[in-house]
Amino acid sequence: MAAPHALRIVASRPDPAIVTLPWSLPLEEWTEHVVPLPRGLSRHVVRIVRLGTRTYAVKETVEEIAFREYRLLRDLQRIPLPAVVPQGVVTGRVDADGEPLPSALLTEHLSYSLPYRSLFAHGLQADNLPSLIDALVVLLVRLHLGGFYWGDVSLSNVLFRRAAGGFSAYLVDAETGEIRDTLSAPMREYDVRVGCENVFAELLDLQASSSLNPEFDVFDIAELIERRYHELWDELTKEEEFRVEEMWRIQSRIERLNDLGFDVEEIDIVTDFDGDRVRIQPKVVELGHHQRELQALTGLHVEDAQARRLLNDIAAYTAHFDLGRESRELIAGRWLGEIFEPIMEMVPPEARGKLEPAEIFHEILVHRWYLSEQRGREVSIFETARDYIDNVLRHKPDELVTPAAGPAPDTSEIPVVPDEDEEELPPIGG
Repeated sequence: MAAPHALRIVASRPDPAIVTLPWSLPLEEWTEHVVPLPRGLSRHVVRIVRLGTRTYAVKETVEEIAFREYRLLRDLQRIPLPAVVPQGVVTGRVDADGEPLPSALLTEHLSYSLPYRSLFAHGLQADNLPSLIDALVVLLVRLHLGGFYWGDVSLSNVLFRRAAGGFSAYLVDAETGEIRDTLSAPMREYDVRVGCENVFAELLDLQASSSLNPEFDVFDIAELIERRYHELWDELTKEEEFRVEEMWRIQSRIERLNDLGFDVEEIDIVTDFDGDRVRIQPKVVELGHHQRELQALTGLHVEDAQARRLLNDIAAYTAHFDLGRESRELIAGRWLGEIFEPIMEMVPPEARGKLEPAEIFHEILVHRWYLSEQRGREVSIFETARDYIDNVLRHKPDELVTPAAGPAPDTSEIPVVPDEDEEELPPIGG
């Protein structure tokens, strides 16, 4: 008689409900717990499942590859870099006849995120492609600055979140990647070239499926990746030389990077032998300048572009009520309690899965401009919010998974063994 197989689950954030998933079935046959969320193209079978209030992406793959990608994604979280959060790896799967099944990698589903194909299905136009490419380029530059070699840059390996009319990109597939102390220029250039080729092919595929205007020149967009990458990389890393009398250029460089959304954590300043000339080069830069500023003022955690838009509205609120003598913290608190939170409360429960709150607020600000021009007078923010919710937001597709009705699976009898860093649920069936 064959020895029973043991299901092994290694997880960094153990959720005992994971054990209740139908691991003895091939992933393509799963129906229970599966939610109909859009998925990007993948060489693997992938399913999105919901357990209680938590949502996961489950990918079947080879055990060695699953653990390698799991470790890489954990390392990216520690750096930190924008990528999906790894949940665990499941091995030792067998079907009802005792035949082995592939191992599985679990990652947490990124809320309000969509693959690029779904964005086009939701009405994205060719005019928005440069914003999509900019998000991909910012992601690639951030990964390279962190020492991550991607190896398979493409739109398919990214999830996008809306960010004040633009997008933010998150790495969703790290299977081909590796982390090094630094990346050589040839490795970076290879990533850029692969990205250009893959995006070119992906856009041609969109045109073939009538999701993108067939007259749109996709070659220009593929070339845009290379141009935008080098522009951003140079701005973030290039060495700049000037005379001692021009020391103001250090602050000017920092302010330019802040405008791009980056903070300069460390800068290398070198003078020549005579002390007549100065060379500066940013050594450590990190995206999130506006994000961190807004969070310090209000506690809101949003995408950097959204944070910049909200900070601008706080500045307008300050000017409108002549609050320039008050502290920024006090003003931000008033704005939060008198403007932002009341508007979010106006959104009905059934519409709260359409967009992130910060993105809803951004779209209300844009809607206010159009509405005021249309009516020939300045429309109040609350009047605008009501019009936007009734006539725009209600008709948008949902971009958030909402918790299913009914109780969560009963996992009270499933033990979890704690560990210092990651945890392994006890083997099942061994």
